[in-house]
Amino acid sequence: MSSFDRFQWFFWGYSLAFSPTATNGFIGNLKHFGLMNVFNNPSPGSPLIPELVYSFFQMEFACVTAAILVGGIAERGRVLPAVVLTFLWTTLVYCPLAYWVWGANGWAFKWGVFDFAGGGPVEIGSGVSGLAFSWVLGRRSETELLNFRPHNVSIVGLGTSLLWFGWLGFNGGSAFGANLRAVLAIWNTMIAAAFGGAVWCLLDFRIEKRWTMVGFCSGTIAGLVAATPSSGYVHPWSSVIIGALAGAICNFATKVKFLVRVDDALDLFAEHAVGGIVGLILNAFFANSTVITSDGFTPNVPGGWINHNWKQLYIQFAYVCATCGYSFVVTAILAKAVDSIPGLRLRNTPEAERRGMDEIEIGEFASDYIEIRRDFTDGAAPFDSTEGRGFFYPKALADREVSFADHHSNDLENNHHRSSESRAEPTNHTETMSEKTENTVAPPP
Repeated sequence: MSSFDRFQWFFWGYSLAFSPTATNGFIGNLKHFGLMNVFNNPSPGSPLIPELVYSFFQMEFACVTAAILVGGIAERGRVLPAVVLTFLWTTLVYCPLAYWVWGANGWAFKWGVFDFAGGGPVEIGSGVSGLAFSWVLGRRSETELLNFRPHNVSIVGLGTSLLWFGWLGFNGGSAFGANLRAVLAIWNTMIAAAFGGAVWCLLDFRIEKRWTMVGFCSGTIAGLVAATPSSGYVHPWSSVIIGALAGAICNFATKVKFLVRVDDALDLFAEHAVGGIVGLILNAFFANSTVITSDGFTPNVPGGWINHNWKQLYIQFAYVCATCGYSFVVTAILAKAVDSIPGLRLRNTPEAERRGMDEIEIGEFASDYIEIRRDFTDGAAPFDSTEGRGFFYPKALADREVSFADHHSNDLENNHHRSSESRAEPTNHTETMSEKTENTVAPPP
């Protein structure tokens, strides 16, 4: 999918998001179609870097946003229709959102919205659109929902560490130079992520009494998301508040999908949309004019409430409402339209969902191993650790209605005969994995 997103950006995406000659305030024109006339001109983001470099940097923003959106199809969506949808979505949703706040004539840019590295286009755009996408797809079966669990917590931790490192470049690079504002953005990103992870972990501990890695990683992402729109506008002390609030609010926002009964499998709305909203709204309070002008080329602009600019709050709030509403409505319409095209049904069959998208859509597995258990409860029954039973207590044994005592007695009775046969005539038979599973027995109570 990322290949088609990159093609879209080269084809007309960059022009629709950043062409300087469009005057409608909503979306760019095709002046830079196919990157025409994009070479060494001063970029829209900074006069200090060429436009060709700027267009490449912004392409990565678009691709990351589309990748987050695709999380909405987790465990039930088809690949080909998702490719078509993301191409259309990047054109009709992401590009207008980017133009609003980053385009030279975008309405949000002219209105004075504070959005440093994409709280609207990237975070709200992907999070709210992911919610709309999941809503159109529908919920997975209750069996699949109950069986849902992390594939590999170690990889979750590794992925979060890579994201954290990359996010420093994501936000720091949005200052478009080796300047003081870039350093402030990096510091703010680091602090917000740290406090977001800590607060989320504490909130989970109050219920589970465990310091979970998944919880810390989730909070870290929430802090990084909140830092995306705010990191280039605030002092580092403000990021302590922003990160802590993002961790707490995003943690509670994970319950929204249960209230509205939308199967947002990866919590795109709770993490990205809500985190982006937190960062954007808090810009109205903590944005500081000294930080904004510390890159050396941004003109002096009023900050937020900390600089007595009281009207910034309603500007930020209106921008949040506009991006949320536009993202949800247009994404839902696009998803319904693609789903209605013959051969492009977005959702897979129930049998395909049961077998898994890796097998049906891709034909490859993240972990190439023989599964003893496909579902969490396969081959196991509830147990009480005080009874002395092991975790694996095969249901097949209960189905045979053979008690452990009878089984053990039969083993003793035939033991001598089996031993003598084994000595007399060695066998080359190797027990298969299925036979091992079938022969698994529980220890006596």
